[in-house]
Amino acid sequence: MTVKGMGKHIARLKAAQNVAEKITRALYIAGQRIEIDAETSITDGAVSGAGHVPSLPGQPPNADTHHLDSNIETTIEANNPPTVHVTSRAGYSAALEFGTSKMAARPFMRPATEKNRDKVAQQVATAVNITIKSGG
Repeated sequence: MTVKGMGKHIARLKAAQNVAEKITRALYIAGQRIEIDAETSITDGAVSGAGHVPSLPGQPPNADTHHLDSNIETTIEANNPPTVHVTSRAGYSAALEFGTSKMAARPFMRPATEKNRDKVAQQVATAVNITIKSGG
């Protein structure tokens, strides 16, 4: 059985998939920027071991064991629609990021995200525009 116009339909589907892949790639690279900035904010100036000094409230945590900074990762969650997550898998990440009733927040993910917000938007917009202009 043949369907009239099937070749054009398949070509459009492939082009749409190509667009989604390019946007996902741009989002992943943008997520990596956020990940690196979050990790850097934790490790810059940090001293591990006996000389470790905890960070001040409102400042990113200072690395001691490097468990926090080594557990930040960028993952592709879906391709259609393109979805990328930057997360910290350390069990105490949320307590540091948002604080607790006994400890003031020491945010590291939100500042990294905010620092990169405009770059991320521009990078994704550029990927979309290039993809559209090139026809997929």
